[in-house]
Amino acid sequence: MSYGNYADIIIDISHENLDKTYQYAIPEEFITKAVIGSLVVVPFGKGNRQINGYIIDLSSEPKLDVNLIKPIIRVEDAPVIESHLIYLAYWIKEHFGGTINDALKTVMPVKKAVKIKEQRSIRLMVENQKAKDLFYEFQSKKNQAARVRLLGALLEKKVLDYDDAIHKLKIPRSTILSLEKKGITKTVSKQVYRNPIQEQEISSSKVILNPDQQQIVDDIIEEYKKGIRTTYLIHGVTGSGKTEVYMEIISSVIAQGKQVILLIPEIALTYQTVLRFYRRFGDRVSILNSKMSQGERYDQSLRAKNGDLDIIIGPRSALFTPFMNLGLIIIDEEHENSYKSETTPKYHAVDVAIKRAELTGSSVILGSATPSLESYNKAKKGIYQLYTLNKRAKEALPPKVWIADLREELKNKNKSIFSMKLKELITDRLEKKEQVMLFLNRRGYAGFISCRSCGHVIKCPHCDISLTSHNNGRVICHYCAYEEGMPKRCPSCGSKYIAAFGTGTQKVEELVKKEFPHARTLRMDTDTTKQKGGHEAILKAFSEHRADILVGTQMIVKGHDFPKVTLVGIIAADLSLHAGDFRAGERTFQLLCQAAGRAGRDALPGEVVIQTYQPEHYSIVTAAEGDYISFYNQEILYRTMMQYPPVAHILLLLITSKVEKEAEKASVLIGKAASHFVEEHGLKATVIGPAPAAVTKINDIYRRILYIKHNNYEELIGIKNYLEGYYKFSEYFSKCHLQFDFNPMSGY
Repeated sequence: MSYGNYADIIIDISHENLDKTYQYAIPEEFITKAVIGSLVVVPFGKGNRQINGYIIDLSSEPKLDVNLIKPIIRVEDAPVIESHLIYLAYWIKEHFGGTINDALKTVMPVKKAVKIKEQRSIRLMVENQKAKDLFYEFQSKKNQAARVRLLGALLEKKVLDYDDAIHKLKIPRSTILSLEKKGITKTVSKQVYRNPIQEQEISSSKVILNPDQQQIVDDIIEEYKKGIRTTYLIHGVTGSGKTEVYMEIISSVIAQGKQVILLIPEIALTYQTVLRFYRRFGDRVSILNSKMSQGERYDQSLRAKNGDLDIIIGPRSALFTPFMNLGLIIIDEEHENSYKSETTPKYHAVDVAIKRAELTGSSVILGSATPSLESYNKAKKGIYQLYTLNKRAKEALPPKVWIADLREELKNKNKSIFSMKLKELITDRLEKKEQVMLFLNRRGYAGFISCRSCGHVIKCPHCDISLTSHNNGRVICHYCAYEEGMPKRCPSCGSKYIAAFGTGTQKVEELVKKEFPHARTLRMDTDTTKQKGGHEAILKAFSEHRADILVGTQMIVKGHDFPKVTLVGIIAADLSLHAGDFRAGERTFQLLCQAAGRAGRDALPGEVVIQTYQPEHYSIVTAAEGDYISFYNQEILYRTMMQYPPVAHILLLLITSKVEKEAEKASVLIGKAASHFVEEHGLKATVIGPAPAAVTKINDIYRRILYIKHNNYEELIGIKNYLEGYYKFSEYFSKCHLQFDFNPMSGY
C-alpha cells in the first residue's frame, strides 16, 4: 500500500537519541491528527513491538523504499508535555534557523544517564510483642550481637535509616538480609531529589503594596480570572518594587492550580531572587541553571513534570521547564542580551515565551526599568499591555547623578582612570563606612577608535556604526566592509591622543588598591566567578559588609539590593557607547540606569558618577536624568532613519570555514544567491556585505558575515529557507558552515 504523507518520528526522548529519527507512513484516517508534536504508537524493530514515539517533522517524500516504510498504528489524543515542547522546537527551527535536532536539544528536558538518588530505610514488619520476643531470644544466644542491636534500634524507632544502620550501628549487610528473609524486617527505597536550594526560613509577613503596585496586580489578576491571556509590559524604575508585584500575581495564579516560570537574566541574580521567593512560597520553588550539577538539573525537571513544584526560577533555559499546567511566564529585566541564545538555534526568550504561552493558555509579563526598544515599541502599538511604575517602592529618593567629562580631566592633568569627583566621593564613603560599587562595562568592547581630547569617535559613513581597529593598521565597518587607514591624529580636533579605547576590571582593581590602600576590595567578573557558588560567595561577602568597594562588570549591576551602597562609579561609559553595534546607544542607556539604580536603595541617599568623553550624547544625558521616554523618542528616530530593528528586521548570516578562501568564496556566492532571490521575488529587502566578521578568526576558523534587511519578518524567514536549501544542496559549501541570526543582539 502506498502513502502520500510521511512522518519523521523519534522513539526515545533523550539527548543521545534525538538525532535518531525513523520515517513512518501516515494512514489516511490519521492525516488531520498526525501533526508535529503528536504522540503516536508505531511498530518498532523486527518483532514490530508497539512503542510510543513523537512526530518531529512531516514530508510528502519517502526517504527509502516505500515498501519498507511501516504505517503508524494510531495517534494518541492525550495531551502530553513532550508534544507541545516538540511543536515549540519545530517553531523555533522555522523562525530562527538551525536543524530540528538543534531545536529539540534546546527545549527537551535533559534526560541523560543520571544516577537516581535513593534513600533506603529498614522497617519492622512484625508486631511489637513478637519483636521483643525475638530480641530476648537473640540476646540469649551467642554471636547474635548485630541482630540484637538492629532489633533494639527498630523497637525504639520502628523505621531506621539504612546508612545509619551500616555505619553508626555497625550492622553487616548480611544480618539485614537474613532478617529480611525471615520476614522480620523490610528494606524500603524511595527516590529523593537533589535540592539546589539550601533550607531557608519561610516568612509569613506580607509586603504592603503601594497604590500603583496594587493597581497593576488587581488589573492583571482580574483579567486572568476572566480567562484573558495576553502579554503585559511593566515599565518600572529601579527599586519600584516589580518583584513584589510579580509575587502577588504568582500567588493568585498558583492558587488556581497553575504553575509559573520566572526568568532572570544572569545566574548571578539567582541567589538574592530565589531567597525572596523561597521565603514567600517555600519548597514549591526551585531553580534551574547551568552551574547546577547534571543530577540537580534532572531532579528539578522531574519535580516540575510530576507537579511537585509551582515555580521555577532561572535564566533562559528555564523557559523549557516541563510543567504540565503552565499558567504564567514572567521575564524580569526583559531587555537583557542574555535572553538571546548565542548558539544555534539563536532564539530570543521573549518571542519563544509568547509562543509557549499561546500553546499552553498562559499569560506573559515582561518587566524592566529600561525596556528594549522592541518591547516598548510593541506596547506603544497596543500589541503588549503597558503599565508604568514611576516611583521607588520604599519612598527612597532617586540618586544624584554627576557626569564627569574626561576631556576636562585630561586638560586638568588628571590622567588617572578616576575623575576628581569620583575620588572625592569614594573617600567620603569610606570615611562614613558606606559601600561603593565601581562598574566597568566590558561587554561589546570591540576596539573602537576615539580621541581623548575631544571625544570624537571614528564611524562608518554608510552605517553610522563605530569602525573597529585591526592589527593591519586598518579600521573596518563590520556591517558593510567599508575600511580606511588608522588615523594618526583626530580628524575633528587634530589631537595626537587618538587610539583604541579599553581597560579591564583587574587593572581597575589594582588602581583602586593603589589609590585607596585601606579599603577592602572585591572583584566580580567571569574570572572570579568560575567556580560553582562563586557569584553567591562574592555577593554574600559584600552584603555582609566584608568589603567596602566592589569592582565588576555588568553582573554587579543586575537587580542586586545592597542598602549600604550609596555610591556607584561608572568608570567608562564610552566602552558600550561605541561597541560597533547599532544597539550601542540603547545598551549604554540601560546599563547606566541599571548601575545608577544600585545606589541609595534604602534610607541612605545615593550618588552616581558617570565618566565619559561624550557627556552631551543623548544616551548619557537621558540616563543621568532617568528619562526613558526622551531616550526612546530619540533612539527610535535614529532606528527609523537607518532602518534598524524594531523599525525593520535584520537577518545575519555567518559563514565559517577552516580555509580562508573558502569562507570568502562561499560568502560571495550566498550574497549573490540572496540578491537574486530578492530581485526575482520583488522583495523590498536590502542585502549588505559580505564583510569580515568583527573577530575574523576564532580557533583557526575564518568568519565572514552578510546582512539582509527587510520590514517583514516572515519574508526574511522565506529568504532564510531558500538560502538553507541553496547551502544544503549545493556542492560549493562542503568546507563551510552557515548560521542564521535574526535581529542579532551582539556584534560578530
